[in-house]
Amino acid sequence: MAADRAIWMETWDSGLCFPGCLSLTGPGSVTGTVGGSLRVWCQYESTYKGYNKYWCQGQYDTSCESIVETKGEENVEWNGRVSIRDHPEALAFTITMQNLNEDDAGSYWCKIQTVWILDSWSHDPLDLVRVYVSPATKTPRRTTRPATTPIFLVVNPGRNLSTREVLTKNSGFRLSSPHFLLVVLLKLPLLLSMLGAVFWVNRPPRAPAGR
Repeated sequence: MAADRAIWMETWDSGLCFPGCLSLTGPGSVTGTVGGSLRVWCQYESTYKGYNKYWCQGQYDTSCESIVETKGEENVEWNGRVSIRDHPEALAFTITMQNLNEDDAGSYWCKIQTVWILDSWSHDPLDLVRVYVSPATKTPRRTTRPATTPIFLVVNPGRNLSTREVLTKNSGFRLSSPHFLLVVLLKLPLLLSMLGAVFWVNRPPRAPAGR
């Protein structure tokens, strides 16, 4: 039996085909993502309209494990997360796999039940479908920077404020912020000029000379 299987696989890989193997064609391979779903579409000839179709998993078609199959009707048949449905009007049947995980990846077969006793020379019409499952992609989170609170400097002409008091008037002020540079380059000279004018006006009068 092992030798017969080896001959069968060698025949399959070499591109040769047994009678009836072209009666059923699938997509060859399908890809889904973890947590998602995928659908397989298998086309068949009109000769097989009334036959049951099934979906099995395994490296070899003669030993693959049947997962779900039709019952000669167009109803959807389920087995866990996998369903199958025949579409005779389209000469096709579809398999749907939901809530995928990485263990679902592997070799599967679209098959039509025509032979009840299988041997090394009798095979159901079939087609190999390789299923690939890729990790789910994560959407990067966008971070929103909080709006900067504007800084207003209030100067009381009647009070002599030091430079340090002026700069720390606003509790959110940071020396390394762009507002600090703006104050130093533009506002601070103007502020110092105003303070100088206040000092000049309020300076004590000088005593007359000679007294």
